Amino acid sequence: MRFGLFIPQGWRHDLVDIDPDEQWGVMKRLAQHADAGPWESIWVYDHFHTVPVPSEEATHEAWTLMAAFGAVTERVRLGQMCTCMGYRNPAYLAKVAATVDHVSGGRVEMGIGGGWYEHEWNAYGYGFPEIGDRLRMLDEGVQIMKQAWSEGTATLDGRYYQVDGAIVRPLPVQKQGIPFWIAGGGEKVTLRIAAQYGQYTNFAGTPEEFTHKSEVLRGHCEQLGTSFDAITRSANYNTAVGRDEAEVAERIAAIEARLTRYLGAERAGKAVADLRNGRGLAGTPEQIIEQLQGMQQLGMTYAITYFAEAAYDTSGIELFEREVVPALQ
Repeated sequence: MRFGLFIPQGWRHDLVDIDPDEQWGVMKRLAQHADAGPWESIWVYDHFHTVPVPSEEATHEAWTLMAAFGAVTERVRLGQMCTCMGYRNPAYLAKVAATVDHVSGGRVEMGIGGGWYEHEWNAYGYGFPEIGDRLRMLDEGVQIMKQAWSEGTATLDGRYYQVDGAIVRPLPVQKQGIPFWIAGGGEKVTLRIAAQYGQYTNFAGTPEEFTHKSEVLRGHCEQLGTSFDAITRSANYNTAVGRDEAEVAERIAAIEARLTRYLGAERAGKAVADLRNGRGLAGTPEQIIEQLQGMQQLGMTYAITYFAEAAYDTSGIELFEREVVPALQ
């Protein structure tokens, strides 16, 4: 199994109480910690405003961080979960990603999806198209990026995007182009796009949902004549690990207490719900290993973990590195 680590960027109120002038230093330190450890990749979210409610708290921009992480790390791959197609013109995005691929020496992943955070869309002047339109934008955008990275130019007279000889030079360092992570579980459109263009997918981490989405993806692959087995299926997990169950409970309580000061008790409780209802990874190393082994048997071979306390306390990450990762790699 392969492992990725989310770097806190503020979106989930995970840099609160840290002075904004010091936040890049925290992110840089965590990225370099991951680079020196067993992690295959580091990740951020592509959002502009905090969640579950917009606030005055900092949220650092994803693709700026991609370039910065590329310059201060040597090994880990760089991903976004996931870039919103509607936030940037796809030819421009292809150019940005190709440049970051050079900065990083060929380590960029392209996590891409249709987008969902209505407040951001409207606040930034994008409007908020219907879901069908957002997914068709995704389809056209992926076509443009794929063409740009393979041919060095892109032309498409689409319904949503029109580009005419957009030059993307130099090509990415990665000779096959930057890998696509088609994120989301929309069964009619998103998973068809994943089957046609994706090297990776990202599903919910419960056995039932993961199995169902996998079978839908398999069906699209069969219809399109692409290889289901060539697509790596991943899942994201809110994660809390402790040496015993008491320490796990203490970690979750500390996360909830910090968030309560900014979100209120009800929203903070919802923010940690996955850690209490079995949808996340919460437990001792032995319990988490057992849970991930079960998912591995279902075909989930890439776990991307989010530790809400990472900016303040790395002891959970370090325990995960020592005991969970070696048991599954």
